[in-house]
Amino acid sequence: MADHNERFIQTVQIDEIPWHRITTTYARATDFPKYFNVLWQMSDMEEVDKAGREIEINIEHQSTLWHVTPFAMIFLVRIFKKAVEKMENSSIATYLEEQLLELFIEIAEAICSAEALEHEEPLPNFSDMLNEEYLWSEEYDEEIDALRYEEEDVFPGNLFYSFYYYSHQVILQCKPMFEKMDSDRARVLCEKI
Repeated sequence: MADHNERFIQTVQIDEIPWHRITTTYARATDFPKYFNVLWQMSDMEEVDKAGREIEINIEHQSTLWHVTPFAMIFLVRIFKKAVEKMENSSIATYLEEQLLELFIEIAEAICSAEALEHEEPLPNFSDMLNEEYLWSEEYDEEIDALRYEEEDVFPGNLFYSFYYYSHQVILQCKPMFEKMDSDRARVLCEKI
């Protein structure tokens, strides 16, 4: 992976992503910063579970990844690393680590399915997915978004494949960490990536 893509993955901040202009399974990712904050805090099990479920259902559906997925993966990996560090003293961190590993396995399975199909090349840069031509309107309008989803080519092929390619690049950065973990889930994930 090119250095600039790796640098983007390592340094991009939540507020640098126009969440309100990128798609999820059901709408737009407007509330994702709030969900990430809840997960990062790891202070309330019920809230962590609720935020985690919202993210899960909105980044992958029936092996389809969305525009939000590679960006969400960046922050989920950061949260995962923090959870691993805090597991010894926090049942919430332990729960979050287990749930994120399961989610990463689902994402890896979707990536494997996409790789088995013919696809276009990904966009050259991770950040290219944030180019104006790929973002949705500044103002959310459910009807307009629904009409756009009905278009034949709602996502250009190179953009669509980039959802998978760059999600994979994010997960790959954690492979050395997964390999050191004494966990069946981590072993399964390593086999898939």
